[in-house]
Amino acid sequence: MSNLASSKYPVVTATASEYQWYWQEQPLTIAHETVGIGEPILLLPSFSTVSSRTEMSGLAAQLKSQFQVTSIDFPGFGDSARPRLDYAPSLYRQFLADFVRDNYTSSVRIVAAGHAAGYALNLAATVPNIVSKLVLVAPTWRGPLPTMARGQKPWLKGVRELIRTPIMGQFLYQLTTTPSFLEFMYRRHVYSNTSKLTPDLLARKRQLTQQPGARYGAAAFVTGGLDPYLDRSAAIAHLESLSIPVLVAIGESSPPKSKAEMFALSEVTNVISHTLPGTLGLHEEYPAELYTVILPFLTSV
Repeated sequence: MSNLASSKYPVVTATASEYQWYWQEQPLTIAHETVGIGEPILLLPSFSTVSSRTEMSGLAAQLKSQFQVTSIDFPGFGDSARPRLDYAPSLYRQFLADFVRDNYTSSVRIVAAGHAAGYALNLAATVPNIVSKLVLVAPTWRGPLPTMARGQKPWLKGVRELIRTPIMGQFLYQLTTTPSFLEFMYRRHVYSNTSKLTPDLLARKRQLTQQPGARYGAAAFVTGGLDPYLDRSAAIAHLESLSIPVLVAIGESSPPKSKAEMFALSEVTNVISHTLPGTLGLHEEYPAELYTVILPFLTSV
């Protein structure tokens, strides 16, 4: 267990740490990294096959002169433990609540991307006084296959369980994590400027998919098993219940269905919204532009 806010003078150079967390009596080691000096901010990367706290490095570099910035790898992703668990919303809701409770002595600002935005929103709505400000970056609540299928379908659970099997599951997973397939997905809806998809970037993304146990969390995400909400109305109800400041950042090139959901959230009374370059990965692709619009929000009284 770590306590990021225990010192009056937080770190300036990057410090990698481990948080020991228990889920259903099973210990999990969670990787996180802290940089900067000032009031604390928690950065949550988006869920995906290649989810990693490194997505937030560009934004952390922008924020570190004003804030103490912590980025985490979710259970089942990045450098965190990836055991063969039933990865589900209940796990991530509890993890996020426990991490914030154990590592901060007062309410914290959270910047969350993609599906992580839904979990941050749920935390702010269900645990009083734990979040002081909330930035939702290209927020999503429905996974890739449910989006294609136009909703949760019974067969999606079957696909998820198939990918979890030892032989066939590993084979199917490898088909969807080849370098060419990852590049196709990034070009389709993650990066808008495809010239930024360098061989080095794609190699690092590919490496994330090849870690032991990587397919369990990824399968849950792709098949909708990690969707933080079942429909738009539930997300909006939580957003309307908040009394804290909220900013929604929308990627102007986002897929039409996802973009419609982002605009629906932005229309809630008292929510500030900005449309920025990029698509679902705008937090990684355009960190400087994101920083420019969220800094006044984060520093306002």
